[in-house]
Amino acid sequence: MTFVKACALSELEDDTPKRVEFDGIPVSVVRTGGEVFAINDICSHANVSLSEGEVEDCAIECWLHGSSFDLRTGKPSGLPATRPVPVYPVKIEGDDVLVSVTQES
Repeated sequence: MTFVKACALSELEDDTPKRVEFDGIPVSVVRTGGEVFAINDICSHANVSLSEGEVEDCAIECWLHGSSFDLRTGKPSGLPATRPVPVYPVKIEGDDVLVSVTQES
């Protein structure tokens, strides 16, 4: 598993998603409840950036149609989305937020 720096921890505001991109993969990095999560930034229902949505109760809401996705699992909590979005492992090293978007073979 290869981890790449996404941003500095000090750049993240609580419950405010930050969009980053790794080799064409859009990722939303979110600090909430004292933890940091990384979730694919594209809603599985529509091609919409999740980082433009709101974060509440460890979920990120798609601003267009209102589906929420669990930041831990990527699973949607209700319609219109029915498919989960990928979530990615996160490590914190000092002030660096590291994310792995590589697939294990």
